[in-house]
Amino acid sequence: MIENERMTRRGSLLRFAGLAATIGGGAAVAAEGAHGSGPAAVASGLVSCVLTPELTEGPYYIAGEKVRRDITEGRPGTPLTLKATVINASTCKPIRNAAVDIWHCDAGGVYSGFGSASTGGGGGGGGGPTDKLTFLRGIQRTNAAGVAAFQTIYPGWYRGRAVHIHVKVHVGGNVVHTGQFFFPDTLTDTVYKKAPYNARGPRDQRNPNDSIFVNGGSKGMLTVKMSGSG
Repeated sequence: MIENERMTRRGSLLRFAGLAATIGGGAAVAAEGAHGSGPAAVASGLVSCVLTPELTEGPYYIAGEKVRRDITEGRPGTPLTLKATVINASTCKPIRNAAVDIWHCDAGGVYSGFGSASTGGGGGGGGGPTDKLTFLRGIQRTNAAGVAAFQTIYPGWYRGRAVHIHVKVHVGGNVVHTGQFFFPDTLTDTVYKKAPYNARGPRDQRNPNDSIFVNGGSKGMLTVKMSGSG
């Protein structure tokens, strides 16, 4: 069965099939995967996909998150619908029943489970959880098309990092991908002009100055387009 395929950590491709965020007056913004909607190339009998790079897990991961589509738990912020597609890097075919695990901070830069360690002030020191909150964390299984979808909010920021969402992919009980997804700085500038994001001062880090972004994370950049109107 496909969920039992043997795969190495670099044996899967995680790319975005779509993403939508409501910004201002009911207008929606959608983002297609930075690497397009299909295989990058087919040549000489070989199928080639663009692989989203392996990146650091970060200090705020908690195993055993809830299986759910809506991870907001009422946290304020610009609504964001995130759809990720998991693909076998060798065949470029979608993988069914993969578990996509995402987590990110709220509009104030706080991660659930680490409230006292992540008050927007920078990365934690690797200690354990400090509370039992679970907002903005969740897992979804991919469907037959390899797609997992989440309802969340646009992430906030914390000191030393550009705006991002963390992701892990599990197949057959094994972690096959750990990565991060980034947002265009111009989009973040627009979102952050509105509440609740504008309650904080200017963010201190943009993509070109983020060490993770410049060391491969740029391949996880989202391409944004308008998908609706108010």
